[in-house]
Amino acid sequence: MKGLRGVIGRVRGWRRGWHERTKLQRIDLYTRGTLAVLPWVFLASWGLLPLLPVLGEGPVPAALALAFFAVNTALCVLSNRHLGAAFAHHRGAETFPVRQLRLPAALLALLTGLVVALAATADLKDAGLALLVLDVPLAFAIPYVLLVPVRTYLVHSAVYAAVLVGLLAAVGVPAGLLFGAVLSMLVAILLVLSSVRPSAWSMSAMWQAEEARDMQARLAVAEERLRFGRDMHDVLGRNLSVIALKSELAVELAQRGNPAAVDQMVEVQRIARASQQEVRDVVRGYREADLPTELMGARGVLQAAGISVTVEGADGPAGIGAPAAVQAALGWVVRETATNVLRHGDPRHCSIRLARTRDAVVLEVENDGAGAADPLGGGGDGGGSGLAGLRERLGALGGTLTAGPAGDDLFRVTATVPLTASRPDPAGRAASAPDGRATPAPAPDGRATPAPAPDGRATPDGRPSPGGSPASSPPSPDPSALPEER
Repeated sequence: MKGLRGVIGRVRGWRRGWHERTKLQRIDLYTRGTLAVLPWVFLASWGLLPLLPVLGEGPVPAALALAFFAVNTALCVLSNRHLGAAFAHHRGAETFPVRQLRLPAALLALLTGLVVALAATADLKDAGLALLVLDVPLAFAIPYVLLVPVRTYLVHSAVYAAVLVGLLAAVGVPAGLLFGAVLSMLVAILLVLSSVRPSAWSMSAMWQAEEARDMQARLAVAEERLRFGRDMHDVLGRNLSVIALKSELAVELAQRGNPAAVDQMVEVQRIARASQQEVRDVVRGYREADLPTELMGARGVLQAAGISVTVEGADGPAGIGAPAAVQAALGWVVRETATNVLRHGDPRHCSIRLARTRDAVVLEVENDGAGAADPLGGGGDGGGSGLAGLRERLGALGGTLTAGPAGDDLFRVTATVPLTASRPDPAGRAASAPDGRATPAPAPDGRATPAPAPDGRATPDGRPSPGGSPASSPPSPDPSALPEER
């Protein structure tokens, strides 16, 4: 019973490991596995069946047959062992050490000698000798064809075929069998060349495309960092230059005992507070999710992963016509669901639908290939951090989020955000304005709270604080007209 449980556990572990791999990793594993199994299939058929009649012909032919099978098995083991390094060498990822070919080459020479000895001592049928000749070079040639150019492989194969045919002729093999051996050798050479090299070439091309996509993503991140740095420089560079000039002027006025120094420092304070607000605006815009941008990004990422995508309603009133706060919230839903569709299941199609009702915007993201898995990493009522984070974000705007199976092999996420999400809350709480900033709530007596002064403060009577631009202070110069250095 324990043994059966262990086998079931290993099978589940293999299945889990298979589903955790990306599609490219699955293709790579399938290709390598097929090429690794190939020499064993030939060993069990072409390399074994012709030897069975020889076992009853006497001790010498039987010993030669057993030795041939043992050496051929060892050569298949070495072929599997060197296949991964040969793939890496073909891709240019690493260099295959030439010394590792010495033992396989020695085993190939020994195998060739055993074939010649069997042809001389055993009564091999016509088809038996042809099958043995067909199987002899395969285990060695599968990794070797990936290590040398095609021309070198063909030249070396032709030399080996000539040596083998010459040895068979020297031990008295008839001309008809020699002709069959030549045809078998030609088939073996072309079989390896036509199956292994194209597989390695296609895998190299796919890995290079994957690396190019990764590089493109890193370049996009670097470009976004440069853009953010330029925005910060544009915001702070000019204002800091003005602050430096006014500070120096205030110092000079203070040293002379001129009361105008106070007005200059008040102006410095105002500009510093304005710069602080501008930096907040830049960071807020950098962090917010834009719905049209997220839809384009989700389409590109999913299509790059081989998933067909359809987007409906993005250009209508439910998309570009929705308030900015609603678009930002739905943009986060698109970003999170697209990311998790790639991580879970094996989807082939994903549909994104935007619809606008009388008082809300509804976003539906549906994909197949989900099975019983939750693409958001949590159940419909609970647990996943991605799902909980989206519900918390939508709940702040009065929205809702539902997620769960929508039929056989389908999973659907539905987000609903009211169109009044950016308006003040009737209870007196601040709500998000369309630009993402909080709008002041009305006072308990129904009067509006004082508007903030330019420096961000307000006096109790609603007038601007002295940190604004008092009448006694001289007009501030145009910051764009001031030099960066004095």
